[in-house]
Amino acid sequence: MTIDSWRISRVDRTRVLALPDGGDGTDGSSGAPIALPLRPGGLLRAAGGVEVAPAVGDRLIATGGGPTTVPTQLVLAPRTSELVRDSVDRTSRPQVVAANVDVVLVVEPLDPAPSVGRVERLVTLAWRAGARPVVVLTKTDLVHDVEDWRTDVGRAAPGVVVVALSAATGEGLAELLAHVEPGSSLVVVGRSGAGKSTLVNALLGNEAMATGERRGDGKGRHTTTHRELLRLRLPDGGAAWLIDTPGLRAVGLVANPDAVGATFADVEELTRDCRFTDCAHEREPGCAVVAAIEDGSLPRRRFESYRAQHREAAYAERRADARLAADDGRDWRRRSIEKRQQRRFAERNGG
Repeated sequence: MTIDSWRISRVDRTRVLALPDGGDGTDGSSGAPIALPLRPGGLLRAAGGVEVAPAVGDRLIATGGGPTTVPTQLVLAPRTSELVRDSVDRTSRPQVVAANVDVVLVVEPLDPAPSVGRVERLVTLAWRAGARPVVVLTKTDLVHDVEDWRTDVGRAAPGVVVVALSAATGEGLAELLAHVEPGSSLVVVGRSGAGKSTLVNALLGNEAMATGERRGDGKGRHTTTHRELLRLRLPDGGAAWLIDTPGLRAVGLVANPDAVGATFADVEELTRDCRFTDCAHEREPGCAVVAAIEDGSLPRRRFESYRAQHREAAYAERRADARLAADDGRDWRRRSIEKRQQRRFAERNGG
């Protein structure tokens, strides 16, 4: 049987693994993965004949073969979204963590105490991807002040659903699954030891992803070393896609002003109430931001986080423009060399 659409479930050095799209068995396939070799440089052919580096979650439009054989032709379909993080050293191009995602599960443990700043950064990454963030507070079985933390984190992510759960006991899993739509694609992100793979296994009902034993300090051992897309069966009989990822030791932010504004909607609203449109939010009269900080309704930490993310967004845009300019320059030089070579060839051959 011919399978026309696939999802890349794993990317290795020389190949990718792919699953039949919608491969919960309803498409008539066995749901078994296939292995597809990568082209030189770790690339796959995409629409328009260009070659790009594939990412977990990418869609392949394929013809020929079947659910257990390599298709004779394939092409990467255009991405509807990209979850992107900056390189740790900020010297190379941003990294695509996952493609074609609808929901980003921002996983943050309650033990040790959660980092509200990290939640803000991951929520911004989700908005930047064009996906819907859902904050998942894990390890509720280890703490007593769950609702206090849920409230605090909710203030740091206005308008974002915050779910508190324990993957160990199963409490809260049903609430999380209620926010998952059939056919959607979810990606799980968070720091090492946040309980991501334990959460994935609890949702799947099996040991699909290896996990480390919980240490005495509650941090766990980071054992997930690759990104992988898995089928998630939902309680109503439908299915979704779930992508597990290794822990992020540093959240390299690749954002734009709109994504930052979505994360800090409360701060953005205050800036619109300032007397002056060019207010720097320092000592200007009539500054609504300064007034909110002074009366305690806006934590100074949150405002400083807002400013820091805007600076990073501006920096990311400048780097992107510089890369485009460099790429254009290389293309121009390559075309110039090709034209000179063609002209010399024509001259030598009497053209």
